[in-house]
Amino acid sequence: MLDVSDDVRAEIGDEEAELLLAGDNAPGSYDCTSCRTPGNSETERTSTVLFVGEETAVLAFAHATCIPSQVVAVSEEQLQGAVASITGDSPGAETPQSVPGGQAVLGITSGLVLIGGELHPALVVEPTAPIARPGSTGPGDDFLPLLIEQGFHFITDTAALPSPLEGWSVLLAGGQLHAVLQPGAAPGAPQVAWWQAHQALSVTEGWRAAVNKTQRVLIYAAPVGSIGQQPREDLLRDALDKAAAAGQLVAASMPLAGT
Repeated sequence: MLDVSDDVRAEIGDEEAELLLAGDNAPGSYDCTSCRTPGNSETERTSTVLFVGEETAVLAFAHATCIPSQVVAVSEEQLQGAVASITGDSPGAETPQSVPGGQAVLGITSGLVLIGGELHPALVVEPTAPIARPGSTGPGDDFLPLLIEQGFHFITDTAALPSPLEGWSVLLAGGQLHAVLQPGAAPGAPQVAWWQAHQALSVTEGWRAAVNKTQRVLIYAAPVGSIGQQPREDLLRDALDKAAAAGQLVAASMPLAGT
């Protein structure tokens, strides 16, 4: 039950496309590259999604109800983030256009965090590599210092709500995550994307219900290797607790933009 768009067919060739449609190379069970939940190409409509970099291409699969079959052009560096998302090495990961300190690939994981008996929608951000300060020639990681300069605060107790961050917001459109926006460079300038999805990221119904209630999103960020790939929300919370205890977690609360 695969859908192969004309654009995907043109990239992979008629022979490969026909093998997919015939079921010979169909994935069977897979994790949707959009919403990260299980799918099965034998029982439900499935889209073929081709991530294309400068030198390589990776074929992934998604629920047809999440995204249509399409070609997604990314840089070779960004393709590594897409590969991590496809293989499950980084659940919920998407790729950014920019971060403070220059180009990087950020893993973005959505989840619900229980604080004070109430569920809050959260996004957990972790780069796939150290992020250096612009102009720096050393091997250091300045991800957290750069975020502190932007107004994030260190979190030592995940049971406390992060402080609001003025000028930032999370863009949700059509129930999908599109970007995290930061203030423009000049006073009064429009917001710009700090992180932007190359393909809108689906979130769970529970996450959407929580964000519709609170109208705010909690953003947690940690250096590469601090959180890791956590398949369940309870394990993700444990990893956040450990990062906070180690002084490796910053956070902020920001309003929802869109619906």
